[in-house]
Amino acid sequence: MRSRRNFSLSSLRRLSQLFFVILFLILFRKTDYAGTDQLPYAVNIFFRLDPLVAASVMLGAEVIITLVLYSVIVVFLTLLFGRFFCGWVCPLGSLLDLCHGLIPQQKKGSRGRFKSWKYLLLTLILTFAFFGLPLVGYFDPFSILVRSMTIVLDPFLYWIVSTPFDFLYKVAPGWITKASELIYAQLKQFILPYNQKVYTLTSMSLIIFLLIFALEKVERRFWCRNLCPLGGLLALLSRFSFLRGYIQETCNDCQSCNKVCRMEAIDSQMRIIPEDCNLCLDCRDLCLNKSVSFKFKRPSEKLPSLGVSRRAFVGTLFAGIILPAFFKVRADTKMANPSLIRPPGAINERKFLNRCIRCGGCMKVCPTNALHPSLFEAGAEGIFAPRLIPRIGFCEFNCTLCGQVCPTGAINRLVLKEKQKTVIGTTYFDKNRCLPYAKGIPCIVCEEHCPTPDKAIKLREAQVFNPEGKTVTIKQPYLIDRFCIGCGICENKCPVEGTAAVIVLKKSEKVNLPF
Repeated sequence: MRSRRNFSLSSLRRLSQLFFVILFLILFRKTDYAGTDQLPYAVNIFFRLDPLVAASVMLGAEVIITLVLYSVIVVFLTLLFGRFFCGWVCPLGSLLDLCHGLIPQQKKGSRGRFKSWKYLLLTLILTFAFFGLPLVGYFDPFSILVRSMTIVLDPFLYWIVSTPFDFLYKVAPGWITKASELIYAQLKQFILPYNQKVYTLTSMSLIIFLLIFALEKVERRFWCRNLCPLGGLLALLSRFSFLRGYIQETCNDCQSCNKVCRMEAIDSQMRIIPEDCNLCLDCRDLCLNKSVSFKFKRPSEKLPSLGVSRRAFVGTLFAGIILPAFFKVRADTKMANPSLIRPPGAINERKFLNRCIRCGGCMKVCPTNALHPSLFEAGAEGIFAPRLIPRIGFCEFNCTLCGQVCPTGAINRLVLKEKQKTVIGTTYFDKNRCLPYAKGIPCIVCEEHCPTPDKAIKLREAQVFNPEGKTVTIKQPYLIDRFCIGCGICENKCPVEGTAAVIVLKKSEKVNLPF
């Protein structure tokens, strides 16, 4: 009888965790170019269900954003079942559970001392958002997970899997290479990303990701218990939930439930605290005399405080109001970094920074590896926001994927014809580096690759001296500004080593293209 009860709930929770981890990985893999300019379905559904993202983005944007209204579902279910999302759904929490046994935990620690931090961090994030300083993308668990996998793990996976196949292709006999090509084709279709990519800020992303897992050494689910602001928001909602855990009078105080609780949700009076309990049900399974039960009951009993002192709360609130005035950098002014090129469809820079949650989805889906996380190009508030680096990759003329994957509307979803007219930058020639100008060497690479219907880069003949000192007639490129959309392919394909002879910079003014 007991084993049947255990399977019905605790085992069901494990199956739920496995299901959502697999679903997350499938959606992550589908967040990629697959030979068509159309994502198959809502690959960003986890972000749409995130109430922290919804609250912070709508506070920053000061509008209702329909894309994230699905988070109402999670709010409703939390008010009904409690903090189930952390124990049954969240992929990051499930991965922490999976890796817990691999990380030796210190015997004695500061258990319970940091639980109030998540509430203070939540207060800071929402206050900052209201006063125009985006912070949610640095602490939202889904943003951290997707960004880390995009920037660090996915490129590493491609390299570690592809390297042996590349070696076999070069040295192995024909029958082995044919067999390896069949295997590699299957890996490319189902597991590997579309192509090998490299990103900026790889080390920073890796350190943040590893730190969350390293904190397991301090105490189990340290991130979930003490730091996760989404967990803090769900914990506050869980105080009003109807499903609650109870320890009955038949308890013999064996402390088995306390020892196994991954969230330290059982207090000294042997009460299960709803805002800390993530409904893992381990305590229920291990209780020998079945003293632990979970019941739907109208919340009426007085709960212990959240552990947040009034001084800490007021200080955090005050910091959230004051600090944005000192840290905000008006990146949409004339002092903005001229190399800061946003993806096509990106809204006004100030609104863009407020809406962007730094998830890395647009970088993941970009087929040419053109989008990268920025550092201080838009000030401290712009770290990890996407920017286009033409020397690494260009904006594909027939691609609208970044607008499709953005979960908050920071990048508008454009139809192809509209996207092909969207100006994101403008082009300049450095005649001291351009081969036809500087050395009289023929080169028409930039003109050949220009994708606009009426080419923005054209050629004209001129007589110049070549490296031998002879006068030659050569074609020199020049730009027609009104045709240029700033896609960056000319800079990307420029054969000059190092800094290209043709560069693309940010375009501030709006241009109406004639085609």
